[in-house]
Amino acid sequence: MSAPPILPPKHNNVTDRSSLLVFKSKISVDPHGLFATWNDTLPFCRWQGVVCGHRHPERVVSLNLTSLDLVGTIPPHLANLTFLRTIDLSSNRFQGLIPQELSRLSRLQNLNLGTNSLSGIIPSELSNCLCLQTIDMSYNILGGYIPTEFGSLPSLYDLDLRNNSITGQIPSFLANASSLNYLSLTGNLLSGGIPPSLGQLSVLKELRMSVNNLEGSIPPSLWNLSSLEILGLGYNQLKGSLPQDLGQTLPHLKRLYVDSNKMHGSIPISLSNASLLSRIQFSENNFSGRIPPNLGSLQYLRFLILDVNQLEAREPLDWSFLTSLSNCTILEFLVISDNNLGGLLPKSIANISATLKRLIMGDNSIEGSIPPEIGNLVSLDYFDLGPNMLSGHIPASIGLLKNLHILDLALNNFSGEIPSTIGNLSQLNKLFLDFNSFSGSIPVSLGNCKSLELLNLEHNKLTGIISKEVFSISSLTIGLSFEENQLTGTIPPEVGNLMNAGYISLSGNKLSGKIPNSFGKCQILQILRLGRNFFEGSIPTSLSALRGLQVLDLSQNNLSGEIPTFLGDFPDLHDLNLSFNNFEGEVPRKGVFRNKSEISVLGNNKLCGGDPVLHLSICAFSSPKKNHKSHKLAVIISVLSGFVCLFLLFLFVASRRWIRHRSKRKSIENYTIKEQHISISYAELAKATSGFSEENLIGSGNYGSVYRGTLDDHENDTKVIAVKVFNLQQLGALKSFLAECDAFRNIRHRNLIKILTVCSSVDFEGNDFKAMVFEFKPNGSLESWLNPEGNDPYGQKTLKLIQRINIAIDVASALEYLHHHGQDPIIHCDLKPSNILLDDDMTALVSDFGLARFINESTTSSTSSFGIKGTIGYIAPEYGMTNKVSTHGDVYSYGILLMELFTGKRPTDGAFKEGLKLRTFVKDGLSEGLISTMDECLLANGVQASDNSQTINHAKTFECVSLVLKIGLICTNDVPTERMKIKKVRNEMNDIKKKILWEILYREL
Repeated sequence: MSAPPILPPKHNNVTDRSSLLVFKSKISVDPHGLFATWNDTLPFCRWQGVVCGHRHPERVVSLNLTSLDLVGTIPPHLANLTFLRTIDLSSNRFQGLIPQELSRLSRLQNLNLGTNSLSGIIPSELSNCLCLQTIDMSYNILGGYIPTEFGSLPSLYDLDLRNNSITGQIPSFLANASSLNYLSLTGNLLSGGIPPSLGQLSVLKELRMSVNNLEGSIPPSLWNLSSLEILGLGYNQLKGSLPQDLGQTLPHLKRLYVDSNKMHGSIPISLSNASLLSRIQFSENNFSGRIPPNLGSLQYLRFLILDVNQLEAREPLDWSFLTSLSNCTILEFLVISDNNLGGLLPKSIANISATLKRLIMGDNSIEGSIPPEIGNLVSLDYFDLGPNMLSGHIPASIGLLKNLHILDLALNNFSGEIPSTIGNLSQLNKLFLDFNSFSGSIPVSLGNCKSLELLNLEHNKLTGIISKEVFSISSLTIGLSFEENQLTGTIPPEVGNLMNAGYISLSGNKLSGKIPNSFGKCQILQILRLGRNFFEGSIPTSLSALRGLQVLDLSQNNLSGEIPTFLGDFPDLHDLNLSFNNFEGEVPRKGVFRNKSEISVLGNNKLCGGDPVLHLSICAFSSPKKNHKSHKLAVIISVLSGFVCLFLLFLFVASRRWIRHRSKRKSIENYTIKEQHISISYAELAKATSGFSEENLIGSGNYGSVYRGTLDDHENDTKVIAVKVFNLQQLGALKSFLAECDAFRNIRHRNLIKILTVCSSVDFEGNDFKAMVFEFKPNGSLESWLNPEGNDPYGQKTLKLIQRINIAIDVASALEYLHHHGQDPIIHCDLKPSNILLDDDMTALVSDFGLARFINESTTSSTSSFGIKGTIGYIAPEYGMTNKVSTHGDVYSYGILLMELFTGKRPTDGAFKEGLKLRTFVKDGLSEGLISTMDECLLANGVQASDNSQTINHAKTFECVSLVLKIGLICTNDVPTERMKIKKVRNEMNDIKKKILWEILYREL
């Protein structure tokens, strides 16, 4: 059936049915089969989700399709359903724009489009729907501004725009919507101050504006909103203090959020007058003074969160607030960590409500001991008292807290034995008892904690053996540390049960025996520390299975035998300490053994050979005694001959160089790098790269090749370098070398590759030689992560969403610096994944300035005779029609890179045929279904928080990627001047990152 036209108001029920069928046709995914009922076998008024009126029984008055996982777009033909009073399409995956034609629905009262992936701006024309009572567009990716026209809606009761990308200021005209009862703008990009006019909304009950960029003081008029029940102002840049009469002026207040701002002053004592308060969240400000002692009168208080402030307690009277909280019978969260609290911990802590779930008081200077009555707090799931200055024994009653997931008593002065009753905590996930003075043995009962993920007992005075039961806790996915104790005995073979542990640290004890072969079962292990013990024997071959090892410390033991060669095959091993043992024989030469800063073999006097960077003696191989003299003579002759040959070669090269290059010496000097740290010769580079061997070749480009090398510096140390050697036989290579020299003389930024020096010399055959020396980046290029080859060391790794966003921000920061903050604006001209290197911490560094061009500050472009700039697929289209480069061209390349980073597809992908381009692919994907466009690895990896491994759901991943790809489309506009400025790109990407971190770490309840 063809789509009906969008008609004027007068039409019949046939148009209603046709409009519904158009809506059905725009649904691309219907996982629950809803639209199977939308057919000719039933009247359309009986179709699922469709409600018709009583007075007009064949006219649709409600369309309710919430929470059905539908994917599609909203057609403007819904405007033909002129009797509609309710549209509820919330909690689906609708994409595209909100049709402005909906403004013709004059009877519309409730519009709920929340929790979708709608983009574009909020149509201001909706203000024509004068009957609108609720507007919910939360959890989408809407941009633009808040329509000031919404203030003209006389019946507007509920306006929910939270968790979008709305910019600009909060319009003061919203105060004209005098019926507003609920206003939520949380989680947007709003800036400026809070309009004082909002204080005119006399019936407002909920005002939520957390997680924006609001600044300035809180208008006094807000404290006059006597009907207010929820006020959310957290995570902004607001400053000032709270009025001391706050409890009197807002007597109905239930929740108050001002966390993560710049507030100061004391906490108003009058808060107790707001007797309905259930949540007080003031964390991460500069509040000072005492915590009000009368908070215990708040009978409905469930959350008291005051951490990271300057609140004080010294005398018993200062702690009276804690005693009073025993009257709060439904209190669940008490968080007062990271303040200036001191003095003795009151015993009344054990009298707080049995409903308390989280008691977090660490990072203070609290003294005293934990009272035995602490076992009364049976609902606790998070108990944190470290670090403080607490002492005494841990009461056995701690074992009564059977709901505990986290117990943190680290960095105190606790002593005595660790109570065996901790073994009763069957739900315990993390146990921190480190940096105390515990003595006795490790309780065998810890083996009963079958949910334990992390066990840290380091830096105590523990003695005795480590029982096999402790090593049988297979749930230890993070790891365990018993470092710096006085433990004895051997490591039982049950250590192999820790097959999912990330680290095992037993250094600094008195353990003995052999290293168990069963360590080889711990194939997830990244850190293994066994140093400063009495282990003996050889390194077991079973450790060869630990391919993911990053740190291995076996120092200061009695280990012997040869160092296994397999340690040089571990791709991520960067810290290997074998010092002060009895190892002998030749040191391996591969992998970690090639970097002096990553390995220590001191105190092993029988070791020899290895990479020259280790400065060990040459391995001597025995020969018959009768041939000893002749062998010695032969060695002397060989050495003398070598010196003679090298001397003659030096004279030959020096003379050739002087003859051929004396006329060029002055011009070469013009291209040395400022503040050059080292000078280097061809011979040194040849030695560092083993004669520019194929084995050390990292990659090749148009004008040369890049080699990995190991360089001895002037302090008898070593440095791993990357050497870019220019192929001067290639036309344009010399010009590329000079261009890079020009660029690097004028730039320095954390997201630009750091150059160490240049070499402008001749090789051993007298040929011109030009090279640049950089710091080696072990994580390779972005290209190697996005498009790994079969034998690529990065082939099994993928980039998480947050890593991709960080990389995009880093590259944008580098371009902003090049374009606007150097001595002269620089155009990179060849931005692409292979020219972006990744540091140890995955920081992105822009490299390869061989095509870079300087432009005059008064212009935006530069004319060049160097031909088309850049690489096919990434090159700006205007470069094919003119010889002028500009900042717009770099922005275009960045946009292509951004789309590749989040789709996983190169702009030259073989799938792009018959005129299809990456930009078209992305544009179609945003309108038709993002899941087929985005890199599938993103759905597998998501976004993880570092502390609790929470993962953003797919809907939020879609939202984030949609925002990024939209930026990519703007950056690749065919009209150069219509492209986004790189500074705005960086700001937008930072805002997206903030949105992600907000989703992971903070939710306003």
